[in-house]
Amino acid sequence: MQTGRVNPRHPVESQGFAGLAGVAYNLPEPLLVEAALRAGEGRMGQGGALLVETGRFTGRSPKDKHVVRRAASQPEVWWEQNAPMAPDAFWRLRADMAAHLRGRSAQVQDLWAGADPLLRLNVRAVTERAWHALFLRHLLRRPPREALDAFVPDWTVVNVPSFKADPARHGCRSETCIALDLEAREVLICGTDYAGENKKAVFTVMNWLLPARGVLPMHCSANHAPGDPSDAAVFFGLSGTGKTTLSSDPSRTLVGDDEHAWSDRGLMNVEGGCYAKTLRLSPEAEPAIHATTTRFGTVVENMGACPETRALDFADDSRTENTRCAYPLEAIPNASPTGLAGHPRHVVMLTCDAFGVLPPLARLTPAQAMYHFLSGFTAKVAGTERGVTEPTPTFSPCFGAPFLPRRPEAYGALLKDRIARHGATCWLVNTGWTGGAFGTGSRMPIAATRAVLAAALSGGLGRFRRDPHFGFEVPLEVPGVAPRLLDPRATWSDAAAYDAEARRLVGMFAENFARFETEEAREAALA
Repeated sequence: MQTGRVNPRHPVESQGFAGLAGVAYNLPEPLLVEAALRAGEGRMGQGGALLVETGRFTGRSPKDKHVVRRAASQPEVWWEQNAPMAPDAFWRLRADMAAHLRGRSAQVQDLWAGADPLLRLNVRAVTERAWHALFLRHLLRRPPREALDAFVPDWTVVNVPSFKADPARHGCRSETCIALDLEAREVLICGTDYAGENKKAVFTVMNWLLPARGVLPMHCSANHAPGDPSDAAVFFGLSGTGKTTLSSDPSRTLVGDDEHAWSDRGLMNVEGGCYAKTLRLSPEAEPAIHATTTRFGTVVENMGACPETRALDFADDSRTENTRCAYPLEAIPNASPTGLAGHPRHVVMLTCDAFGVLPPLARLTPAQAMYHFLSGFTAKVAGTERGVTEPTPTFSPCFGAPFLPRRPEAYGALLKDRIARHGATCWLVNTGWTGGAFGTGSRMPIAATRAVLAAALSGGLGRFRRDPHFGFEVPLEVPGVAPRLLDPRATWSDAAAYDAEARRLVGMFAENFARFETEEAREAALA
């Protein structure tokens, strides 16, 4: 049985999915919520949010991501980050997943990736979970209903969580597999219910396609001044550094919270929604995001809730620290209706420094910006992962290594070109610790972070000093921020201990960056 609206010339049967018990095409949010509840995929929460649990996997599985090795694309793929898969193994996996779906019902969503009509991608998502379809309907961009009649997919994402891959048969690492075939223009996902794999798969595809068109894809959030899309800023950062929180500043217009592209026309949001962390989410500090958790249709992942009232417990990390909610951009009052902005005047790189060494704000030269972009530094803290007993540095090139099908230098060159051509001012913002490392110091106050960012974006900074360890410039004064907080050395009770820790972090940066120098030299020698 078929329901919903679809281009009659492009049903899923034309893509090799035969024998389905039913196919629901492009159902809107209320029908998807109903379908999810009927299937027992979730519970109704306060306000009509859909409460779901992702089972064994509460985060991405980066080691289970594969790219099909093809002759045409092989020289350009970053194989150190992307495990290869043989073409015949991919097609066996696809055939087996299609066979697994026979006799089952499927949800199909035809969506756009990209707000710019000249750059957007037609993405079809085929999944057995109604709540995954709802998630994708939030996170990507929804074409008008009349556009569905002529929709032709450029790429297809097939997600069958109940299917378990066979490493021996399918050429993968485990029963969980995320496989991209750049030639077939398909992504296969199986063995995991974690919805974030869907959006990151699409982002990986855009990371492959856009550089070939001279466009920089970015794992970043973005906003602009009210009524002035030309006064834009982008915020790079790994998970947990504050991209979503800081870009959702009510005094500015939100373009998007996670994935963008920078073309000759300016900024484009890739997505149509947000995927925000909810652990310890505060209605005082983050009112707009907090309000979405009781909004009809918001997908709330792995959060504890009162059995009677379904009130959410924002302190409950019993399932995971990676509790999240997914909602459309229009749920944020100050969100851009277009998802577009001009060339950013400010490039902000966010880091959660658990060593307590970096200042809350530093101004970077273009060369320093490239260094920090390729470094992609943040730090894990004790307790977040088994075996982590002290702050542990994490370097993720371009602030998104797991989603880069090309080498980091390809994206670095595009960013360098964009900064040079458009004259963006570059900043490093520490949302981590001050007054000592994790366990001794304290978390940077979010009010101070907002204040230093507001001053930077408005041009309200005067005098700077040069940091002796890192070489960047640090403001001496910021309205509303204690001068002592601007100098991390002054916040430590032991200045000598600060100097030692700063030198240690500088060494970690240098050790990490050496890999680019070594790899570039090797490539030059082979050329």
